[in-house]
Amino acid sequence: MRRRRLLIAGAVVAGVHAIDGWRCLLAADQSPMASIAMAGTANGDRTWFAPVGLWVAPSTIIRWFTPPDQTQAHATAAYHPSNLNHPLRIPAGAAPWDSGYVAPGGAFQVQLSVEGVYDYYCRPHEESGMVGRIVVGTPSGHELEDFAAAAAAHPEWQTLPPEILQAFPKVDEIVRRKVV
Repeated sequence: MRRRRLLIAGAVVAGVHAIDGWRCLLAADQSPMASIAMAGTANGDRTWFAPVGLWVAPSTIIRWFTPPDQTQAHATAAYHPSNLNHPLRIPAGAAPWDSGYVAPGGAFQVQLSVEGVYDYYCRPHEESGMVGRIVVGTPSGHELEDFAAAAAAHPEWQTLPPEILQAFPKVDEIVRRKVV
């Protein structure tokens, strides 16, 4: 009887340590996460990302969501030639994304690991100025010039009108405030 109790006690202790070990592994594997709402007025005359500018550490998971009380779907897509021939406005080597339509109550997420500036837009509401910017880590300071040079070298890419370019928050403001 004593041996059986000892074996049971040993199994319980081993099980607790195994569970604690899994908890540590799971906690170590969790990446930081940030959320961005995609919203607009009921009649659709104003649309926005909230926040419009965000600073995050490398490997942060960005989750865009359309709140359940919204009346229309939204989308998030990286400014990248693979997305309707838009200009490249994410770091070289970073993977572009396109969420497709995200209905009210829905969400979409990506993990951003390459440091730099990421500009994105809402596919159905880009023309109304629904754009956003994420700064990952420490930008090199040349991204905006690189974006302009890349666009000049690729006349086949769409041209962004000045009102869209002006809608992006400034990189230094995002870095300073973390959330704009």
